[in-house]
Amino acid sequence: MNILEKERHLKELEEKINKLGNRRIVRKLKEEVENYKKTEMIKLTAWDRVLLARHPNRPRAMAYINYMCPDFMELHGDRLYSDDRSIIGGIGSIDGMPFTIIAQQKGSSLEENLERNFAMPHPEGYRKALRLMQQAEKFKRPIITIIDTPGAYPGIGAEERGQGQAIANNLLAMSNLTVPVIAVVIGEGGSGGALALGFANKVLMLENSIYSILSPEGYASILWKDSSKSKEAAEAMKLTAYDLEEFNIIDGIIKEPLGGAHFDKETTFFETKRALLNEYFKLRRLSGTELHYQRNNKVRNFGFLQRFNYDNLGGIKR
Repeated sequence: MNILEKERHLKELEEKINKLGNRRIVRKLKEEVENYKKTEMIKLTAWDRVLLARHPNRPRAMAYINYMCPDFMELHGDRLYSDDRSIIGGIGSIDGMPFTIIAQQKGSSLEENLERNFAMPHPEGYRKALRLMQQAEKFKRPIITIIDTPGAYPGIGAEERGQGQAIANNLLAMSNLTVPVIAVVIGEGGSGGALALGFANKVLMLENSIYSILSPEGYASILWKDSSKSKEAAEAMKLTAYDLEEFNIIDGIIKEPLGGAHFDKETTFFETKRALLNEYFKLRRLSGTELHYQRNNKVRNFGFLQRFNYDNLGGIKR
């Protein structure tokens, strides 16, 4: 039984319990349900975390922005082609401190997902993000990026307008920034579509988010020619926050409420804000040159700071 099936089972039980008239029995049964949650809802496989990262009720980027920045002002357009609605960008203050915030926005309904292109940005979305990063650099504003995308849009029009180049230009620009950059993965972090906002001084992940080169279904289709083996692929890909922290790819994990972020959104927002500000207070002590060096050195060392024994894999210890 995966995490979504457990969640449905719990909801059915709670609905039945609430229909009972005996308060004493109801209280006893609710205590048993809570105990079940504490024992079963924490036993999560990599595939369970994939399902939670994609959960339709999982809070979206704009909800985090509204919580952290009541005065957020969205800016539109890439000044070349159009305004990509899958990427939100603008300026806002968190506890009185100004930030540039750039986020990938999924929809909460089919209509909104169509409007947001299911959070799969076009090149103009990445160019909008680049414009806002350059503006932040000019005015010395720290940058927060919120990542939640299955990947960059792979359509013909996107390729014709330079999808790969747009992502590459973002990576180049982010490597040269001298302001603090903090990225947080709140749901899916897929491929170059996520990496285009992920070249940061500090990268955080929500506990049940994922970050990988492609989807488990895509991985299974390529490796085994069978997309139904996505559960096995999720385990092999090491795409969870705990896997990536172990490999030193990310810098911290933001704990989620029992059952996932959608069970208690307010707590999730609070913990995310606290984690972001904690990292910012550390980074603002560094000079622009130090921030530039730290960010580039972090990426250059991917693959060399892994805390596992190569001998166990039959490889060479470096």
